[in-house]
Amino acid sequence: MAKKFIPGDWVKIKRNDVRPKMEVLKYISKKEPIFGFVNNDTYLECVWYKNGERRSEVFHQDRLIKQVEKAKNT
Repeated sequence: MAKKFIPGDWVKIKRNDVRPKMEVLKYISKKEPIFGFVNNDTYLECVWYKNGERRSEVFHQDRLIKQVEKAKNT
């Protein structure tokens, strides 16, 4: 499966308005439980901040959607 994001991209979880936007840190290696092979291209570690506390979690790339930053008019 092709990588959909690069480190530094801003993403949100699809159909979830509760979670804040997150920054992609990196793709991680994860062993598939059923087939036993190591997957390097589909799981991402993302980081976000809540109440000043840094949090991170691993997500499958298909659960995420890229956030488009709007350009500021100056």
